[in-house]
Amino acid sequence: MKKSVQRSGFSIQGWLRLKLAPLLALSLAAGAFASAIEPYEFETETQRDRFRSLVEELRCTVCQNQSLADSDAPLAQDLRQEVLRLLEDNRSDQEIRDFMVQRYGDFVLYRPPVAGHTLLLWGGPLVLLLVGLIAAAMIIRRRRQVL
Repeated sequence: MKKSVQRSGFSIQGWLRLKLAPLLALSLAAGAFASAIEPYEFETETQRDRFRSLVEELRCTVCQNQSLADSDAPLAQDLRQEVLRLLEDNRSDQEIRDFMVQRYGDFVLYRPPVAGHTLLLWGGPLVLLLVGLIAAAMIIRRRRQVL
C-alpha cells in the first residue's frame, strides 16, 4: 500500500508560475502599447481623424490581409506617408482613394466598389454557399432513401 505524501513549502514550478506569468503578461501588453504610437504630426484633429480613417480602409498590398494602419511592412509605411502628404496637399478623402486605386487597383480598398468586374468578388461567396447547401440537401436526401 502506497502512502500519499503531501508537500508543503517551496516549489520552483509554483514560484515560476507565480512570478513569471505576470511578467510575461506585462511585457506582451507593453508591446501592444508601443505599436500604437503614431510618428506623424498633424495640423488639426480633423486631419488626424481623416488620416486614421483612410489608413484603416486602405489595404497593405504586401500583407494583403492587413490595413495600412496595421501593417509594419516598409511599403505600408511609404503608403501611410503618401496618404499624409496628400492630406497636407488638401486633397479630399475621395481624391486620395482614387489616387491609390489608380496606382494599385481596386485591391487596395478593403471595400471594393460593386461594379461589373467585382461582381464575382461580391457574389462568389453567396454562390458557393448556395451550391454547398444544395449539395448537402442532395446527400441527406439520398441517405434517407437508402435507409
